[in-house]
Amino acid sequence: MNIIEQFEKREIERLTQNKNIPNFKSGDTIKVNVKVVEGATERIQTYEGVVIARRNRGIASSVLVRKISHGEGVERRFPIYSPIVQSIQVVKRGIVRRAKLYYLRNRSGKSARIRELIAPKA
Repeated sequence: MNIIEQFEKREIERLTQNKNIPNFKSGDTIKVNVKVVEGATERIQTYEGVVIARRNRGIASSVLVRKISHGEGVERRFPIYSPIVQSIQVVKRGIVRRAKLYYLRNRSGKSARIRELIAPKA
């Protein structure tokens, strides 16, 4: 392991001490709690949508989340290890065959649905 990988590993451990990042993949519906600063006030805003892409690049890892807001598709990329991301929760697990779901941009209604993975009760 070279010195850059060691540095990234230490920084990821430091940045994830206070928050729990679950395992999620493309097709999952997640809630991302984001810190929003407006003037002198800070608040937490929830952004819920479907993960259409995930980029695993060490400390530069990010996730692209898509939601429908007022009939219009909205996409937002979140750096996973950024201090503005307070927490990530998995709402639903989806069954998809691709890693990047960019085809959802051209679809609406029933054709944009993703099958849900229903976990067996233990």
